[in-house]
Order: sequence, then structure tokens, then C-alpha cells
Amino acid sequence: MPLLEVKDLRTYFYTQEGVVKAVDGTSYVVEEGETLGLVGESGCGKSVSALSILRLIPQPPGKIVSGEIIFKGRDLLKLDEDEIRKIRGNEIAMVFQEPMTSLNPVLTIGRQLTETLELHMDLHGQAARNRAAELLEMVGIPEAKRRLDDYPHQFSGGMRQRVMIAMAMSCNPKLLLADEPTTALDVTIQAQILEVMNRLSREFGTAVIIITHNLGVVARYADRVNVMYAGRVIETASAVELYRNPKHPYTVGLLNSVPRLDETRKEKLIPIEGLPPDLAHLPPGCPFYPRCAWRVDKCREEYPPFNLVGEKHYAACWESDRVRREVPVGAAN
Repeated sequence: MPLLEVKDLRTYFYTQEGVVKAVDGTSYVVEEGETLGLVGESGCGKSVSALSILRLIPQPPGKIVSGEIIFKGRDLLKLDEDEIRKIRGNEIAMVFQEPMTSLNPVLTIGRQLTETLELHMDLHGQAARNRAAELLEMVGIPEAKRRLDDYPHQFSGGMRQRVMIAMAMSCNPKLLLADEPTTALDVTIQAQILEVMNRLSREFGTAVIIITHNLGVVARYADRVNVMYAGRVIETASAVELYRNPKHPYTVGLLNSVPRLDETRKEKLIPIEGLPPDLAHLPPGCPFYPRCAWRVDKCREEYPPFNLVGEKHYAACWESDRVRREVPVGAAN
């Protein structure tokens, strides 16, 4: 049994412009100790799918309409509020995009760390402070005991993100959701943050879902990759297989739009033409149809099934065989 299994999840937002189908029938699994990369354009449903796992969708306007989220044999969507609170921050933790808006500006770092320890680990007083200091040291913050009494604005962006990771790992969760954890950080700090997360994941056996736009991050740290488009996973494979042998036109487009250091300099990158679809007014058939170089008439009428196209490699494309034949192995990575 996988650690996490998401089945046909649908999360919609009810707005004046219509029903926005942010997650529209997505399914995937996460194995114990695995690092899964979740990639795709802005607005494709990556963050909403992660927030749905912890049932953090704001209601209204959002609502988890249907599906199952099976974690350690239990459907999280069927738990009452007290039961899901015992899982949040304890068995499943999350590192949010922007730490300055996630940390409480009027509480000290020490208080925010000890709150989780008191709630889930039954640690109080000096024992909780000692554990909080250990967590800060674990993520590489110097003079940890002294810094427990500092406020978030007294930390740099990279240090605040380290604090968020320390909070997330405080209860040794089985699953960590990292929603673009290196956004707005410079490349040197990004590398340090990712190395911290990777080291802690290996030490504690924690499974990780990394949500990111950075395909370089996915290539280095992910065991397996899910590519999302218009609220659904449209391709999944091991990181090595996906980068060497993409089978969906959208994945090919993503990989071709990334600059490479091992090739001669080109005049310009190859963009994906067109715009992402309006999730409130999705057309029938494949939502990537208007932007696809391999499209055929059938794509406009019918949504392609999620088929096995290689060893543990699945793609939702009617023309995946033609994509495989026309894209040389390794040419798109």
C-alpha cells in the first residue's frame, strides 16, 4: 500500500465568473520515503492539490467536490475536524511558498515552534524550548537558543524558510508538502534550502512532494515526476525516464523551454505558444489542443485516457506514440 493515494480528486472554486475547476480529476500515489516532483505552469492546480490533501481549501469559495485522499489506509476527506487536526503538522506537514506571510509577525520564533510541540508531542516549558533550539540547529541556524526570542522580521528570507522547514519537521512527519519552497530566494540560498530538505528527508525517511516551476530542482532531487496541466496529471514517470523520453507534447514543451549549459548558445528559447486554458470554461477534449504541435481532430473531441506508455510511465495523449517517434531520446532534456 502506498503512503498516499489521491484518487480522482476534484476541487472547484465557485466564483461570479463561473466554476473554476482548479483540480479536475487528478490521481497519483506517493510511496514511503519517495520524493515526488509536481511541475506545471502557474494555475495548473499544483498548490490546490497539495492544500486539498490537508483540507486547507478556503470555503467559500473553494470546495473539495469529490474524490479520495487515502493516507496510511484512511480517507482524509472522511475525517472530522478534530481528526484532521491531529494529522496536520504531525503526520503530514507543509512548507508554504512565502514564509513571511506564513509566520506570525507578532509571535517569537520560539513560540511558533513550541506550539506544534505542545500540541502534538506533549512537550512543555523548557523541554519544548530545548527541542525548538535543536530543530533550528538541525536546519543550520547559528546561535539557535538565542534566536528563539527573535521575531520573523529579524530573519533573512533564507533563514525564515529554514524556520518553516524546522516547524514542518518538528514532529517527524511521514509526508512533507513543499509548495515552491525556494520562491524569491537567490540561487545560492535555494541550493542550501533544498539540500537541507533532502538531507532531513533521507535521515527521517520522510516522503516529500516538491511543487516547483524549476525543472532543474526536479531533475536533481525528485525520484518521480508528475506533470500537471489544467487540473490533471497528464504524465508521470521516474525523473530519469521523463527527462530522457517525454511522451506528452506539453512535457516536451516544458523541457524545450529550459536553457541548457551543455549546448551551444541559441538565439532564443523555444516557448510553448498560446495561453493556458480558462479553468472556468474548459473545452471538450484535451485542454492542450490549441497549443499542441501533434494535435489531431480526435484531440478536440475526446479527453485522452491515462495510458501506460513505458515502464511505470503513463501519459494522457492520443498521439504519445508519434511524440515518442519524433522526439529523439534525450533531445528534450
